[in-house]
Amino acid sequence: MKEKLQYLNNEIKGMPLADAIPYVLKNFEGKKVFSTSFGIEDQVLTHFIAPYSEFISTFTLDTGRQFTETYEVFQRTQNKYPKLNIETYFPEPEDVNNYVKSDGINGFYNSVDSRKECCRIRKVVPLQKAIKGAELWITGLRAEQSDNRESLEFLEWDEANQLVKFNPLLHYTLTEVEALINTYNIPLNSLYKKGYLSIGCAPCTRALLEGEPFRAGRWWWEDGKKECGLHIHTDKNY
Repeated sequence: MKEKLQYLNNEIKGMPLADAIPYVLKNFEGKKVFSTSFGIEDQVLTHFIAPYSEFISTFTLDTGRQFTETYEVFQRTQNKYPKLNIETYFPEPEDVNNYVKSDGINGFYNSVDSRKECCRIRKVVPLQKAIKGAELWITGLRAEQSDNRESLEFLEWDEANQLVKFNPLLHYTLTEVEALINTYNIPLNSLYKKGYLSIGCAPCTRALLEGEPFRAGRWWWEDGKKECGLHIHTDKNY
């Protein structure tokens, strides 16, 4: 696998997005999935993945704490790409109920551990169901988003999930992503132009202040690395 990924990474380096996606798809025979949160990166990928929807299972995680604007862009995306079936995965009601009983409805503000447990219940557990049996997982990760994403590869082995993760937009700048949105008239969450560059659950997301880094609006009351557990970057031992 290591040699295959190294070869493919060299092949797609500098390749246009419209060419890189079908090229990678042809090189993996098993189940392929694409996860969308309807953020700007995922919207761009949706546009380029839609023509190959019969070969890719597209899904989203509905945590139950989404912005109304996120549901609105979900609907506009379905309208623009009617052949794209976006499957929705929800958290287990019993898990949510137990969390609310023990930590409170907004317990994630109380501690990092409580917040991570909320993310685990509402995101990580449903994700495991969505990617079960997949060989390739397409994501909208970009190196520019945070320091701990700068060392990612286009294609890399995800040890935790036992599959290959494909990050087509890895070296795209935010300006380049915005240009694609405008060029192809791709639906965009209305919160984006209000300063919400990284949009997650409503209670855990705020608009960025001037000069703040991309992820500062997520879990803004915490210090250190800001990840929810969906994307854990491990070593490259494959």
